[in-house]
Amino acid sequence: MDLSTTYLGLKLKHPIVPSASPLSYTLDDIRRLEDAGASAVVMYSLFEEEITHESHELDHYLTFGSHSYSEALSYFPDFEHYHVGPDEYLNLVRQAKEACDMPIIGSLNGVSTGGWIEYARKIEEAGADALELNIYYIPTDPAMTGAAVEEMYVNVVKDVRAEIQIPLAVKMNPFFSSIPNMAFRLASAGADALSLFNRFYQPDFDLEHLEIVPHLVLSTSHELRLPLRWVAILYGQVDVDFAITGGVHTHIDALKAMMAGAKVAMMASELLANGLHRIREVLEEMQQWMEEREYESIHQMQGSMSQMNCAQPAAYERANYMKVLDSWRPDPTGALV
Repeated sequence: MDLSTTYLGLKLKHPIVPSASPLSYTLDDIRRLEDAGASAVVMYSLFEEEITHESHELDHYLTFGSHSYSEALSYFPDFEHYHVGPDEYLNLVRQAKEACDMPIIGSLNGVSTGGWIEYARKIEEAGADALELNIYYIPTDPAMTGAAVEEMYVNVVKDVRAEIQIPLAVKMNPFFSSIPNMAFRLASAGADALSLFNRFYQPDFDLEHLEIVPHLVLSTSHELRLPLRWVAILYGQVDVDFAITGGVHTHIDALKAMMAGAKVAMMASELLANGLHRIREVLEEMQQWMEEREYESIHQMQGSMSQMNCAQPAAYERANYMKVLDSWRPDPTGALV
């Protein structure tokens, strides 16, 4: 049984890849992922804000008090005790590459063009096999048009692409008015792969303290339907690799991702909730399912249920919406179903 796949030009022994999450915070964590059977790992994200914060803080220490007296111009901070977050991230990439045989995919999260983008090159120089760019932006200005938001995304991808030679994946969100057009534009800007979809975590209100608080909710298999649909539609139309992230919890979820046209199925919530052993369990269950149905390889099924290869392509469009609404029937007992 051949479970191998390729993603971002990387030959992977199987399609289960842990996505960016706290699972990769330390070198020991990354080693445990490899020992658990991961074929590659997307490291946790280095944020634009972390990079610019460190830069501003360093500038503050270098200039603070410089005009108080002449001797102050020779003062520099004690770098031995100065904590630089981005540098620690780069060191972790280097250590992971030295310690692990599986591909290491760096992750960079930002929303604007600027000096922070040079860290894409630094991540490459640290040894990363590829880079995932996670663009997380919530427009709140009523005067900002959708076209302006889209242009911002495209420009960030272009700027990052100009910095690196390694493969580049872009993690999309599902809120563009035309996902196919945006996928095409991101690919044209230099993306080698698209990861669908980014989960925008919704804040909650703390009524006791009158504060807005973060509220992390892990995904469920139900969330798979959205990226499944769009990968199936985009497969064969946009010339990139596809990854499905969000909603992959079982071997059935992973198999569906492959049939839609994804090269990898990314996991985080399932591993966080139930443990790293789930990687091997999902792979064993995938292999058993494939053997029972006489599949010989993952490649054989990739894209087999995409819109391009579907006998009823309307199932992905308005006809499916109509059929779903028409499929409801009252329960004979009177209960709601």
